[in-house]
Amino acid sequence: MATVSGLTWQRLRDLELSELTDAADGWRAASAFADAARERVDGDMSGKLTKTQDSESARAAVKRLKRLSENYHYVRTETGLVRGALDGLASELGTPQRRLRDALGDAASLGYAVNDNGSIDYPAGGKNEMTGDTIPGGSVMGNNGLIGAGNPGLYRDANGMLDPALGPGGPVLKSPNPHRAKAQDVADRLAHALREAREIDERYSSALNKLKAAQGLTVDTKTWADVASDADAVSQAAHNYLEKHLPLDKSPAERKEWWDHLGKEQREEYISAFPELIGNLDGIPALARDEANRENLQLLIGQLDVKHDDASRDMLGGLKKIQEKLEQGSEPPMYLLGIGDEGNGRAIIAYGNPDTADNVSAYVPGLGTKLDAEFADGTVNRAWQTAIGAQEADPSSRTSSIVWLGYDAPQVTPGDLASGNSVMFTNDAKAGAPDYNAFMEGISATHEGGDPHVTAIGHSYGSLTVGLAAQENGGIPGADDIILVGSPGTGADNAQDLNVGKDHVFVGAADNDIVTKLPNHAEASGMASGAVGGGSTGFVLGAGMAGPPGALIGGGAGAIVGGIAGYTAQDAQTDPSERWFGTDPASENFGATRFMVDDGATIIEDHGEMSAHSNYFNPMKDQDSADNIAKIVVGKSGKISLETPR
Repeated sequence: MATVSGLTWQRLRDLELSELTDAADGWRAASAFADAARERVDGDMSGKLTKTQDSESARAAVKRLKRLSENYHYVRTETGLVRGALDGLASELGTPQRRLRDALGDAASLGYAVNDNGSIDYPAGGKNEMTGDTIPGGSVMGNNGLIGAGNPGLYRDANGMLDPALGPGGPVLKSPNPHRAKAQDVADRLAHALREAREIDERYSSALNKLKAAQGLTVDTKTWADVASDADAVSQAAHNYLEKHLPLDKSPAERKEWWDHLGKEQREEYISAFPELIGNLDGIPALARDEANRENLQLLIGQLDVKHDDASRDMLGGLKKIQEKLEQGSEPPMYLLGIGDEGNGRAIIAYGNPDTADNVSAYVPGLGTKLDAEFADGTVNRAWQTAIGAQEADPSSRTSSIVWLGYDAPQVTPGDLASGNSVMFTNDAKAGAPDYNAFMEGISATHEGGDPHVTAIGHSYGSLTVGLAAQENGGIPGADDIILVGSPGTGADNAQDLNVGKDHVFVGAADNDIVTKLPNHAEASGMASGAVGGGSTGFVLGAGMAGPPGALIGGGAGAIVGGIAGYTAQDAQTDPSERWFGTDPASENFGATRFMVDDGATIIEDHGEMSAHSNYFNPMKDQDSADNIAKIVVGKSGKISLETPR
């Protein structure tokens, strides 16, 4: 059973909440000192040493300075959590304290005595209708609201009369003393305020008690796992405080306005104490999100480093790779606009600050994408390649190129696609589309220059997510152009449905990219039926000619032949522009502008791989496609090279 807080109504009445906020300010100063010290170590000391010295002793010194930097990082994080918890505690206790003081004020004005145990003494009043005598006073206790504690609100007064019905059972008599009901109201309010304050006190005490460092501090992976646990505890304790003070249910524009009205110290507190919220809140400026997410990245690594399941190890690999990229630096500079461990992982990474860029592109990856090492090494690089291409296409403008993994993309193997047995449905895209639009609305809200040129890019299944987002009411916020590459369909029949005008929808589809040629559902059904029938026939014939080995070979060959036959038969009855998710975006019927891309290798030439599906952003593999994407991103779509629609 949880221990009962020792907080009394007298202590709550006399509590100076300013002492808690003063203490929070002291921890803020400690956090700021640790942060400044870490910056000095990283910049003035180890940074300069690395640039000017190249020796064994210099490398050893840099290693020791890195440990010192980690110590300061740890101190900054923990003191920030203490500060956030104290501010939350002071804020939340303010409400029950006001309620208590109001109840005590009413008791004093009515002339009622408040006892140490919270009971209220009330005077005689009214007359007994039978005897004419004055009805004596009594004492009442407030209802503490605890289940199983009897009926503390049901007491006899000095006249032997029962209280109003507060508990189960039949009707009870009401005291005719007019003071009785008023005293009960005061007692109930006092008990309610004290009960609320004790719950708050216990919640924050539990979180604050976790914020302790072991002696002989060594900051390692276990330490950061503990810090992550501490951060979770503080966030859970401060849940009510956060709901009240953070605009979690507001629009990105309203969040930006809220952030703009915060003082510097308030912003620092929210970033240090609640990085997982601030870092992923659309409408918060990019610099603040980046700072918060870098902090949260370290906490997530600590959490996952002590887990040993495959999913956690995969995600840990992705987080560490992202951390490496951030530490190495890049040109354009890298901004971490979102990070999380929900589902298959979340990561939003920008090359170039979207708040100051003239051009902003936000690319949604698809098929098989998740937060792992491959994402950090491959998918993230596509955003960088687009940023570099944009610089070359228009050196006079600034571009921010973003990869947005803010949803769960389907995890499908090439074999699923080649066989026509794709498990892809619209569920993931439907879930991701509103979140993508919220992010894009945030980009518009935080931009400092007014109206950048915005391009929404969808690759593979991500093109369906972008397509569904574009078909929501009002379309994708701020979008001027839409690029679809390697698309199995957008859920739309025509480019005009994407709310940017069909002349602003651009499609890249390699001839050997099988994802762009996924059969429609009827064709896939014919393929599957043909494969089953052909496989059965081939198995029987093979067994008759060559026994069990021949049955296996014949069954496999028959499945292939039957599948092709089934697909062909069904294909003859359907519109050639129909694909898995609607009209083929590369077809003439869709009405978009198709740009030139390399055909890529066939899946047979590629030994079962699908490189033709992955080369669109890579100038080393597909220069035409990369150049065309870059030109569209910087608003020079009139200079792209075109390809005839299918």
